[in-house]
Amino acid sequence: MTDQQLIALLKELTLEEKIAQLLQLAAPFFEGTGTEGQITGPMASMGITEDTIKNTGSVLGLSGAKETIGAQEAHLKKNRLGIPLLVMADIIHGYKTIFPVPLAIGCSWDMEAAEKSAEIAAAEASAAGVHVTFSPMVDLVRDPRWGRVMETTGEDPYLNGEFARAFVRGFQGKDLKNDLTRLAACVKHFAAYGAGEGGRDYNTVDMSERQMREYYLPAYKAALDEGAELVMTAFNTVDGIPAAGNKRLMRDLLRMEWGFDGVVISDWGAVKEMIPHGVAADEAEAACKAILAGVDIEMMTTCYENHLKQLVESGDVAETLIDEAVLRILQLKQKLGLFDNPYRGANIERERELVMSTEHRQAARELAVKSCVLLKNEAVLPLKTTQKIALIGPFARNGDILGPWSWMGSKDEAVQLYDGLKSKVDASLIVAAQGSDIAHMTEEQLEEALEAARDADVIVLALGEHSDMSGEAGSRADIRLPQAQLDLTAKLKTLGKPMVAVLFNGRPLDLHGVYDLADAVLEAWYPGTEGGAAVADLLYGDSNPTGRLTMSFPFAVGQVPVYYNHFNTGRPQGAPDAQVRYVSQYLDIPNEPLYPFGYGLSYTTFAYSKAAISSPSMTMDQPITVTVKVTNTGTRGGEEVVQLYVRDIAGEVVRPVKELKAFHKVSLQPGESRDVTFELKEEQLRYHHSDLSLRSDAGEFTVYVGPNSRDVGQGLSFKLIK
Repeated sequence: MTDQQLIALLKELTLEEKIAQLLQLAAPFFEGTGTEGQITGPMASMGITEDTIKNTGSVLGLSGAKETIGAQEAHLKKNRLGIPLLVMADIIHGYKTIFPVPLAIGCSWDMEAAEKSAEIAAAEASAAGVHVTFSPMVDLVRDPRWGRVMETTGEDPYLNGEFARAFVRGFQGKDLKNDLTRLAACVKHFAAYGAGEGGRDYNTVDMSERQMREYYLPAYKAALDEGAELVMTAFNTVDGIPAAGNKRLMRDLLRMEWGFDGVVISDWGAVKEMIPHGVAADEAEAACKAILAGVDIEMMTTCYENHLKQLVESGDVAETLIDEAVLRILQLKQKLGLFDNPYRGANIERERELVMSTEHRQAARELAVKSCVLLKNEAVLPLKTTQKIALIGPFARNGDILGPWSWMGSKDEAVQLYDGLKSKVDASLIVAAQGSDIAHMTEEQLEEALEAARDADVIVLALGEHSDMSGEAGSRADIRLPQAQLDLTAKLKTLGKPMVAVLFNGRPLDLHGVYDLADAVLEAWYPGTEGGAAVADLLYGDSNPTGRLTMSFPFAVGQVPVYYNHFNTGRPQGAPDAQVRYVSQYLDIPNEPLYPFGYGLSYTTFAYSKAAISSPSMTMDQPITVTVKVTNTGTRGGEEVVQLYVRDIAGEVVRPVKELKAFHKVSLQPGESRDVTFELKEEQLRYHHSDLSLRSDAGEFTVYVGPNSRDVGQGLSFKLIK
C-alpha cells in the first residue's frame, strides 16, 4: 500500500473510527484470545463498547502465536475496512529465552552481544505474533533506590546511547516489512523518567533544560538516529508539565527540532493521570492536552475515545491533528507489512522451533557470563573442583533469577545455581541449604545452614532481592539486603571458612554486611534463563569475569545520587589549600562510592604504562591520539575494558570531573602487552552551554585512561585551539 493509498484509506474512516485507531487496549478486551468475558466490568466502567473494540488500532499483552492469530482473525472480520491490529508487548530482555536484565547487559560493555540479545528476543516474539516492543528503555539513572534501574544500562549518557543503538539494531534489523523476525522498537520513557525525586517511581522530575539536554536526552536521540519507530511518553513531569501533555517536549523538541515523524504512545494510563497530576480538570481536558502535545496512541485509558469527537465538534481540537496521528499509525502498520500480511511473523510451528532453542539459550548463557561483575576476590575464586562446597542462601535453589519484565519467561525452566554447580563437579561435593528466606530466617534454617557449612571447604552464599523488590513500582529506601540475609552471612562468618557471596538483584546495593565479611563477591544481577550455568562457569573459572559496572555502588544510601561524572564544587575535598572541615564532604562516610563506575575484577591482573598523547594541542579539524600500553601481568588469559575519560578544565558552565568518551575491550594472554590507541576529536569535547548551544570551548583539557573511572592516574594535558 502506497502513501497515497493510506491517505485514501484515512479519508474513508469516520471520525469515530479514526479516534478508535488512537486507542490501545489490553488483550482480554479482544475476541479470539480465549480470555473474552473476563473484563466486562472494566469495559463498562471505561465506557468501551463493542463498536470501540472492533475499531481499536492496537492491542498489548497478547501471548503466543495461537492467541495473536485468533485475535487478529476475529478483529479483521469485524473491522469495516479490514484495518489490522498492531500487536505490542513488553519484550525487554527476552521473550521466553530470558537474557540478563538490561543493567546487567550494560555491564558487559559489549554492543554486539546486546544487539544479538535483542535480535533473538525479536525472533521469538515475532514468531509469537508481536509487532512492536516497548523497548529499549534508555533512561539515564543515578539513583539506585528507583526500582527500574534494572531496565536501564546505567549512569553514563555516552554508554547508554551506544546500547540504545545496539538494541534498536537488534530489534528492528534493516527491513521491517520483509524481515518477519524483527520488531518495531519503541524507545522510552521520554523524557528523564530516571530522575524522579527520591528514587520514587512515577515521581516529579525537576531539572534545568541544560541538564536534561546534556545528560538525559542523548540516549533517546541515539535510539531515534538508529531508526526507532516509536517513542513512549514518561509518567513524570518535565518542567512542571506531565510528559503526556507536554507540547514543548513532544511537538517542539521531538518532532520539530529532532524531526521524529513516527508514532508517540503514552505509557499505561498516563493521559488520564494528568488529572491527579493537577494539569487537567477532567478527562476531556486531558484528552485535549495530549492530542495537542502530539500523543498518537492512548494506552489503556479512554480520554480520547470518550471526548475527542466532542472536542473536534467544539473546535477545541482540529480534526487534522487526529488525521496526522492516525496516518502515522497506518504508516507504521504499512512499514510492518500488516496490510499485506496481517498475521506477519505469527507462526505456531516456527514459534515452537525458535522459542527456548538450544542456540538461544547458549547466547543467553554467554551474555550472562559477560554481564556478571566480580567486585571482590581475596584468592578464593575460582573454586577448585576438589573442594567441598556448602551452597547456602535463598537463591541456592531458586528459579527467581529472571528479573522483572520477563512475563513470558519460566522460573521453572531457569537454570538454578545448584544445578549449575552440579554440572561442574560430582554432586557429593555440594551440600545445599536454604539458610533463610528472602526476608525471614528460622532457627531451623540457620541450624541447617551451619551444619552444611561445618564440613565444607568453601561457603557459597546465594543472596539477593526477590524480583518483586525491583522493577516498576519497586522503589526501596533501604537498599541493603534484607536483614535476615545479613544475619545469615554474619553467622556463617563465625565458622572461619572462605566465603563467596553471589548476588542476584536488580539494582546497585549498599553491600555493608556482605562485602566486608565475604572473601569474594560476584554481582550476578538477574542473569536470566541460563543464570545458574553462567555463574557456575565463572565460579569454577571456566570463564574469566569481564563485566564492569555501569552504575556506581553507593557506600551508603545517604550519598545517593552518587555518580562518577559529578561536578567538583568550589570547596572540593582534598584540594591543596582546603581546610579539613570546610569542604564539600560527609563527616561520617566517604564522598566516593563503594565501587565506582567502570569497576570490575578479573582472575588475572592488568598493568597500564607508557600513556602518551600524540600532540599537546588539538584543532577543530585535527584530532589527537591517546595511546597506553596494557599488559596482562597475571597467570591466565583475560579481557580488559580500557576506558578513556576527559575533563574540561574551565568551561563556560561547570564541567564534570571526568566523562567517558571511548573504550576498547582487549584480550591478552599472560605476559602479553598491547598498545591501545584512541582517537579523540573536537566534537567529543562539545557540551551544552548556558544558551543551550552545543559547542566546545578552546582551552585546556585532561585525558585519563584506566580500568575504571577512579583508577586513572594523573592524566595527560592538551589544549583545544580554535
